[in-house]
Amino acid sequence: MKTMRIAAVTLIVAALVISAAAAQEIEQNNGYIVTPAGDTDKFGGILPLSTYYTITQGETDRYSTYVSFGTNDLGVDLNWGSVQNSLALTIIAPDATLGPYYDADDGITDGRVHLLIAKSGGLAAGTWNSNIYGQNVQGTEYYTFSWN
Repeated sequence: MKTMRIAAVTLIVAALVISAAAAQEIEQNNGYIVTPAGDTDKFGGILPLSTYYTITQGETDRYSTYVSFGTNDLGVDLNWGSVQNSLALTIIAPDATLGPYYDADDGITDGRVHLLIAKSGGLAAGTWNSNIYGQNVQGTEYYTFSWN
């Protein structure tokens, strides 16, 4: 019985430590808090249709989205799936520049940068831009990118 209690307490402590590590801040800038998105599901189980893009060494691709007034957080997902190549993601909000972010910044080295951006009182409304840079790319890399 005592062994079972010790095992249960150990499991609970391990779960709390893992949860705390997963919620670590990557950056805090002008009131924005950037954290790993982890398993954050902002689509209610429905994934957006993905378009594949390509990038090469030294190339920068740019995308934008409109953030409405009253939006509290924004997910960003850059996925290229290959740890052999390195892409960098910079987010330009109307009132701050966030990043650049690299593969390992979300806590996992997996060819993906999956982040959640939040700000107390809401995100700045307006056009948000992203720059995806081919930091270290051999040949051509395919990737998907979404704001959510």
